Amino acid sequence: MPHTARAPTGHPIRPDERSGMLHPRNAERFAATWLDPHPSVADVVDRYWHVQWALPADERIDQRIIDHPAVTLTIESGDVPAPLVVTGVQSGAWRRRITGSGSVFAIRLRPAGLAVVSDLDVRELADATTPVTPALDARLHRLLTTIEPAADATTRALATDAAISALLHERPLDPELQLANAVLVELADRVRRRTGTTLAARFGVTDRAVQRALARTVGHGPKWVARRVRLQEVARVLSTDASAELAGLAVRLGYADQSHLGNDFRGVVGLTPGAYQRSVRQAAAAAAPHP
Repeated sequence: MPHTARAPTGHPIRPDERSGMLHPRNAERFAATWLDPHPSVADVVDRYWHVQWALPADERIDQRIIDHPAVTLTIESGDVPAPLVVTGVQSGAWRRRITGSGSVFAIRLRPAGLAVVSDLDVRELADATTPVTPALDARLHRLLTTIEPAADATTRALATDAAISALLHERPLDPELQLANAVLVELADRVRRRTGTTLAARFGVTDRAVQRALARTVGHGPKWVARRVRLQEVARVLSTDASAELAGLAVRLGYADQSHLGNDFRGVVGLTPGAYQRSVRQAAAAAAPHP
């Protein structure tokens, strides 16, 4: 589809969405917003998001996210580590200490996206947040410096749409990249619906083809990716429903039992689900206005 500029649609990130934020009410404080990419680049960009903050001098917020299994590009200003950043797929919860004031415009790529916008291998970026320089990757640096001068999140989204549309014309998706995109969508959908169909059968390919597609684009296999998406749902439920029962949640999400859910969650977050629920309640109580 040819690219034709149009204002991106979007909405504030809600606490009850599957954003992966372990303290999702921070989304309101950071004015966190989703912006949708233009359909012409939807095979490359999953979503844009934008946050901004201004904290008192003595306040620090440790933000943790069970991030989507994706590479994210960010343009940052203020009290931030670097102005142009690429964050790879994280094996644990992604962590960031927020201080002072600043803003971030982010491009969350789909699995196929990195191969279009960059010459980097996804495995080079794993578990790291890396400043983007010409020496790291000239193609990616040119993309981000083209977008950076735009005045606000909306115009940056428009600039990104146009720039990535041109890059996609240079490097159209091959069948393996298309398969990787489709598999991640399917695994995310399976959080809401159970199915006995294998991924290979669903897409008419071999198990090995599915493994190769995800290894190339995400750096992990389908079982790891499925577990990651399920853990995002666990965090969403536990942070928004104080009465949620782990045993029932484990059954709904396809875990063998509550213990397996707890072990997975603790391995990524560093807290048991119960301890996490308590931390959410304590944060909500601390933020509530007092008479």
